[in-house]
Amino acid sequence: MIDRPLASLGSTPELFPFNLDTGADSWEFIRLTLADYEAASFLDQRVLAPGMQRLSLQSPQVAELVDAAHLTESCHFIFHIGHVGSTLLSRLIGAQAQTLSLREPLVLRTLAQIGANTEQRSAAVLKLLSRKFPGHDHVVVKATSFVSEAAHALLGRASAPRALMMCVSAESYLATILGGPNSRQEARLLMPQRLQRLHRRLGREIWAPDSLTEGEGVALGWACEMAALAHAAKSAGDRVRKIDFDHFLAQPTAHLSAALRHLGIEAAFSEINAILSGPLMHRYSKAPEHTYDAALRDAVLNEARAAHRGEIRRGLRWLERAAEFEAVRDALVFGAGGAP
Repeated sequence: MIDRPLASLGSTPELFPFNLDTGADSWEFIRLTLADYEAASFLDQRVLAPGMQRLSLQSPQVAELVDAAHLTESCHFIFHIGHVGSTLLSRLIGAQAQTLSLREPLVLRTLAQIGANTEQRSAAVLKLLSRKFPGHDHVVVKATSFVSEAAHALLGRASAPRALMMCVSAESYLATILGGPNSRQEARLLMPQRLQRLHRRLGREIWAPDSLTEGEGVALGWACEMAALAHAAKSAGDRVRKIDFDHFLAQPTAHLSAALRHLGIEAAFSEINAILSGPLMHRYSKAPEHTYDAALRDAVLNEARAAHRGEIRRGLRWLERAAEFEAVRDALVFGAGGAP
């Protein structure tokens, strides 16, 4: 049982909205310190620890507490297609002194699944995610990749949030995914869901899952996620800034500076230089105990390009053929840097 008075729900993010249960019409909260937020790569089941304080509240009580606290929506977002440096960017932005970074909240994933157009739930989730610790002026939420399907609705909120959208070219993505056994397995597991999402966007079923080679399936994943970003970017206009991770790594100072400015975060060059000179650029962001940097990433990608040349070509040719559909064309244009 959490012993802090529930009145603190509106004054601090210490009571984190872990998830909501639409069947039971209830919310689960867990207690997190600032250090917990800073350490967590994922605010989903992986953040849970033995002995962690948890609290269940019915939805009407949560709505009453949110209203009584006069909370507002003020968070911004990082959307991405997966395996494109979004966790690194989130950690770099969170290293800025006045910014709190939240990485992949389960509650936002649930909201996307049940429909981010549900006004009362959406407002409650986003208001709770927008709370700040003393000394923080900004909250930036990195979504799970498939939450991009709800990016259009989230960016259409009256609060007019801003967003960074992270991606890489289709060729770089294919090499990234095919370069690791875990990412290949994940792509296979996600492919049916991504195919369904892309078919829903196209308005009809086109491809059968068992008709695609591995490279084509990975390319389909890229198209699905990029199409979602392109759709959201169409209506959000200049509130969206696209970041190609390969370009970011080539010029991190310029891109981090531009990303912070886009989100309305003021940071001196000395602070940005200190952030980039620290350990974050040399650790694997999802598991900081492991070393990883741009040089190692390049080596892995080049090895994948050599080992999987045929599947990469098949994936790229699949995208060329699929470009007959507008949503895939929009994905390709957005990925190339143009306006969809």
